[in-house]
Formats: sequence, structure tokens, C-alpha cells
Amino acid sequence: MSNPITNFRDSNGVDLGNKLITKEYLMSVYPQIANQLITPELWVWGTGTALGDNTIITKSTPVTSSAGGANWKQVSAGNSFISAIKTDGTLWCWGNNGNGQLGDNTTTSRSTPVTTFAGGTNWKQVSCGYFNTAAIKTDGTLWIWGSGSGGKLGTNDVAQRLTPVTTFAGGTNWKQVFAGRQHNAAIKTDGTLWVWGTNTFGALGIGNVTTPRCTPVTTFAGGNNWKQVSVGGDAPTTGHTAAIKTDGTLWLWGGGGNGQLGTNNTSSRCTPVTTFAGGTNWKQVSTGESFTSATKRDGTLWTWGYNFNGQLGINNTTDRPTPVTTFAGGINWNQVSCGGQFTAAIKTDGTLWCWGGNSTGRLGNNTTEQRNTPVTTFAGGTNWKQVDCGYSHTSAIKTSDDLQGI
Repeated sequence: MSNPITNFRDSNGVDLGNKLITKEYLMSVYPQIANQLITPELWVWGTGTALGDNTIITKSTPVTSSAGGANWKQVSAGNSFISAIKTDGTLWCWGNNGNGQLGDNTTTSRSTPVTTFAGGTNWKQVSCGYFNTAAIKTDGTLWIWGSGSGGKLGTNDVAQRLTPVTTFAGGTNWKQVFAGRQHNAAIKTDGTLWVWGTNTFGALGIGNVTTPRCTPVTTFAGGNNWKQVSVGGDAPTTGHTAAIKTDGTLWLWGGGGNGQLGTNNTSSRCTPVTTFAGGTNWKQVSTGESFTSATKRDGTLWTWGYNFNGQLGINNTTDRPTPVTTFAGGINWNQVSCGGQFTAAIKTDGTLWCWGGNSTGRLGNNTTEQRNTPVTTFAGGTNWKQVDCGYSHTSAIKTSDDLQGI
């Protein structure tokens, strides 16, 4: 393809003359334009049924989904399925669909991405649980679909839904949602935190350990300064929740049998408590199956809880009931995601690192060997933007090496 020629002027209005529009030229002269044109690609690896590459073959190295394109905005991985939003606001789902978690009005699994039955071009954020999916639109409405067991759809019943429906709470001020194995949580724009679903071991944080909730309720801690929430789980009847407030404090509750609450013991908690590490500089938290990871504002990465598969990244397989830094150390961690028994994280330099259980190639390093310390994926690169771990697969978005549309 030929390079188009045009006349550009610098910030002082000086004519730069005829210039070839190359990536390097735009990055140096018009970085704001280049950043708009360098659009994101979606990569997946691990369990084949979840990859959406028109096969069901397990992959131990990253591949692009069958949908292709370089216009992906946000991705979330569940249990053998994935959902992702494009920059045009459309929502796409693929993989296992036995409980209607793809939202396409069927229970037919899909090896290539399909849009939900609801359609639309105004999807903002999506989160995949074990057998259900939740998503927020740009109008602030919250939609959910898939398995309704334990009331985790928040629809005031336990019925399965094959197409997106709004929660019983309704409203147009939902900000962030996180779907788990047996319970879900979401934050509104007013800073309130809402939870619903199964409540064994106090996963809802409502002051008891037995009562499930089929509609969203606020946690026992209350407050209107919640910033980000994550929901974890292990066995079908347990799970835990972690959330960060705007003041930088980190709170956890629910099952604590492997030290996943970070309270220096293995006790479960039915109301929110802070980690043993304390502090007011927590930035982002992610919960996996009986373990937790979080980044601080200083760029350090901390992990705790279950570690049988090396998912804490501390060069051993010993459980930790209090937060510890990974073996890789560093103060340039940007985002972390916990999966079934593995972890992935992105540094500020754009590199992607994975560690833990690797039986399905979910670490993306071209092997199936467990890694107790962080390793880079086989794809390498310094342009990873967002990563999300499922039960046995990984999905990530990276910026394209090429400018699109020129």
C-alpha cells in the first residue's frame, strides 16, 4: 500500500512540507493522532473451547480470536468462555454456553465470537463469572445473564437467563461490575457497593454466613467511597470478595481457609476487614480461587492465599496468609489478574508476565510446565494493555504494531 502524502504544520504553524505519513513521523510530530490510530488487538491462549479461534484446540502460545480486527477495548475471561467489547461499543462473546452465559438466546457453545441477543453499540464494561456474565452500558444500566443459581443474577429469582436482563435493583448509575462463581458485586457512581448471590462463608459481607440474596444489597460496611471490587471463589459453596476504597484502603471478606483474606490467619469473615498489611495506597485488586493479588500506587505487586500451583509467584508453593511481594519484585506493576490457579500481570513498560498452574498452557509461554515465578509470554512484546485470566485460559489486549487506516 502506498504511503499518502500531505502537508503538516508544527505547533508553531510552520509548514513542514510534504511528508510521508509513517508511524515514526506521526509519533514524533503528532503523537495524539498516532495514539488514536494505533488500535488494540485481542489475544487468547489456554483451554481451546474458550479461545474463539474457530477451533477447540488448546493453545500454549497467544493467538488472535477468529473475529480478528484491531479495535478491542476491554476483555474478560470466565470458565471456558470470554466476553469482550470493541471500540465501537459492540459486545462479543464466545466459548462454553451450557448455561446461556453468551447471552445469544441459546445454550449452544460458540468457537467464534457472536454478539449478545441484546445487541447495541453502547456497552462499556463486561465481566465473566463461572457460568454467568454481567455488563454495564454507557447509559449506566447493568445487565446480566447465564446461570441464576443462588440468585447470582440479582433478578429476585434463581432462574437461568439466556439473554441479558437488568438486575432487580435497576438504576442508571452503575459504574463497575465483577461476576464471580457464585456471587457478584458492583459499584455505583455514588460510591456504594452492592453484592448478591450465594453467601456461604460470608462472601457477601452482610454480617451473616447463610442467607443468599437474589437481589443486590449493600455490604455490612456500607459507605459511599468504594472504588473497585473483585470477586473470587474456589469450591461451588465458597468464595471471597475484595474491594478498594477511594482512600486507598483494601478490604476483604468471605472464605479465608487458605489465607486469601490476608489477615494473618485462615478465618472466614462475614463483614469486611482490612488486610494484615494495611496501608492507604492500594491501587487495584484481583481475586482468584482462594488467593488474592493487588498492586499499590508505588507500583509494587502483592499476593497472598493459596499457593499450591505457585500462583503467588514467590518461588515456592507455600500458602501465605499475609501479603508478600512476588519473586520478580519491582515497582513498575500496572495491572494484575488472578485466574483459576494462576496469575498474570502487566508492567508499566508494557510487558506481560504470567505464573502458576500451566496444565492447559494458560501461561502462554509455549509449555505446560508450572512456574512459581513470573515469566513472559511466548508472544513477548512491550505493548500489552489489559489482561484477564479465566479458569484455565487467558485473554489480553495489546496495541497494534501498525497504524490502522493509513
